[in-house]
Amino acid sequence: MDQFDSFAIGNRIKALRKKKGYNQTELADIIGKSLRTVQKYETGEIEVSVSVINQLAEVLGTSPTYILGYDTEMAPIRSMADVVNYLFHIEQVNGMDFSIDVKRPPHSREWSCSMTFNGKAKDAPLNADMCLFLEEWESQREQLRSYGLSQTGYRKWKDKTITYYTASPVDCEEPEELPRAERIKRRNAYLESLYAKQDENE
Repeated sequence: MDQFDSFAIGNRIKALRKKKGYNQTELADIIGKSLRTVQKYETGEIEVSVSVINQLAEVLGTSPTYILGYDTEMAPIRSMADVVNYLFHIEQVNGMDFSIDVKRPPHSREWSCSMTFNGKAKDAPLNADMCLFLEEWESQREQLRSYGLSQTGYRKWKDKTITYYTASPVDCEEPEELPRAERIKRRNAYLESLYAKQDENE
């Protein structure tokens, strides 16, 4: 979690510990660590793992994202433009790719659109992470819909999931603008490969 300030994290752990009324030895015993390790957490000498962050949050009565100093609040969504803008940003993530499947009349009886991430795509290694996340998300949503999970439990799961993924930074970049001749050349090559695949399937 290189993007986080270990010193600031340590200060938050220390403040929360004192607020709970624990000394360092007591906290060390509760989380199964040595006194020296807890001291190093609080001074920022060593990095705190995600699993320990989650454990500390439970013990100290806070959220993992608070300990990390991670701002989970995003800009307010006021219109569909905000929603669309967030979706556009996904295109810029290196190592992630998706397709959009559109079904609508008269070719289909339904009207639906979906974003698909191929978890086995070798040129998009982050797709596997996205598939794992979406699979777990749907499972949690189903638990919530069927009243097997409370809103509090769902929020805790979301918070722990965000904390887990803080250790996976991504790089974003705008797609390059190609000269017209190069773009036409690449389009022709793309269409040829597409037709070749259709011939193989026939």
